[in-house]
Amino acid sequence: MTVLVPVLGDQLSLDLSSLAAVSQREAVVLMMEVSEETTYVRHHKQKLVYILSAMRHHARALIEAGWQVDYVRLDAPDNGGSFTGEIARAIEHHNPERIVVTEAGEWRVAAMLESWETLFGLPVTICADSRFICSHREFDTWASDRRELTMEFFYREMRKKTGLLMQDGKPAGGRWNFDKDNRKPAKPDLWMPRPLSFPPDAITQEIIAHVETRFADHPGALEGFDYAVTAADAERQAANFFAHALPQFGDYEDAMLTGERFLWHSILSPYINAGLLDPLDLCQRAEAEFEAGRAPLNSVEGYIRQILGWREYMRGIYWREGPDYVDRNFFNHQRSLPDWFWTGDTQMNCLHQAIGQTLVTAHAHHIQRLMVIGNFALLIGADPKQVHQWYLEIYLDAYEWVELPNTLGMSQFGDGGLLGSKPYISSGAYINRMSDYCRGCRYTVTERIGEDACPFNALYWDFLARHRDKLGDNHRLAMPYRTWDRQTAEDQKATRRQAKTFLDGLARR
Repeated sequence: MTVLVPVLGDQLSLDLSSLAAVSQREAVVLMMEVSEETTYVRHHKQKLVYILSAMRHHARALIEAGWQVDYVRLDAPDNGGSFTGEIARAIEHHNPERIVVTEAGEWRVAAMLESWETLFGLPVTICADSRFICSHREFDTWASDRRELTMEFFYREMRKKTGLLMQDGKPAGGRWNFDKDNRKPAKPDLWMPRPLSFPPDAITQEIIAHVETRFADHPGALEGFDYAVTAADAERQAANFFAHALPQFGDYEDAMLTGERFLWHSILSPYINAGLLDPLDLCQRAEAEFEAGRAPLNSVEGYIRQILGWREYMRGIYWREGPDYVDRNFFNHQRSLPDWFWTGDTQMNCLHQAIGQTLVTAHAHHIQRLMVIGNFALLIGADPKQVHQWYLEIYLDAYEWVELPNTLGMSQFGDGGLLGSKPYISSGAYINRMSDYCRGCRYTVTERIGEDACPFNALYWDFLARHRDKLGDNHRLAMPYRTWDRQTAEDQKATRRQAKTFLDGLARR
């Protein structure tokens, strides 16, 4: 008896649930590079190289572990171009009696998996993805009787479930959350840890050449690609982070510095989301660093919260809210992103730095994504669906289940507050406090009016003014609205004229 076991590009784990459900003797593992998955959005070139190379290396690891693997390359002349097309070819070739697959991470792909039984007339077993800490049912049970789905309370439940940073049933240090301790600006003279670099091997070099030719119109650069593409190298990167960056990660996790692309961040999310690293294992290892006295509690708690809290929470929200979540647009924003979002050619230095490094590395850390790029997109009234698509195509770690709620919900407030109690917006003052970007900017961060005024300042107040009907009763915005109301009518008009002038010339900014 032959069992066909499709393994998708974000399921690169040797202990995948579908593999655990079959015997090696009867299984044929099918891995597919297909054009539909490489072009449904214009993925950053480095993202394509990373996924394709990681897949090919994982196929080799599966073979070394004793699995029979049918691997379909993107450039194969008879490639069907889609998962379903390749399943059809594999059924014809291997004549399996059934299909066993781990559940998909996205609605779009899940619909494909669910169609296969009817389409091919074979039993299809869809296994739960055991790599996540919280199951769909568990999240739905937690969310079902709550009026507000606050991440902090979900995170506390996950801490209790796993026992991470718990002492005698209470949170270590007497607090669940040390976020207030994690907002220090960094200075360029501080010693900076460096992530490891992994020069492309022959497999990766072949893929780089193919991507450069076939996907020449996709955004991003390929020069300098040095990400890990194997589980072993991803593990080396994790060990490097725990040894050198975790101790100061908490203090400076929100900081931004010109020319410093990584600071104390782990750069592990692409490896977790593709399956090369196990999220719970990373959390446990971070906890061990605290217990051994090698990393302070604020750093360890902050790191664990990003995985155990936000990552698991975003997955729960994505699947609970359904496929129409992508169309939510609370503010009815319709503006298109300016073309310079794909070039980084803007006079606003904070955006030039954040977008510029993204195009070079397919990476920016969470504050660059949220409080620089996302903040700006929200203030100008960009279409949240278009913003979501930009984030999905541009970042190495972006898969829709985690990126969509983060972007459309948290960053763009498109869901009207399901994920956040207020929009994540700020004037230039926040960016100036958390970075050195403003020092090298053509605009003056302390000015609101005039040709040299920081655009974030007028845009911030204009956003609050034009959305007062929807945000005026928000208690977390009471103070800024009081500040706005204390301004004279003439000052308010001048601020809004300044914002309009900027938006009218957005393409040239």
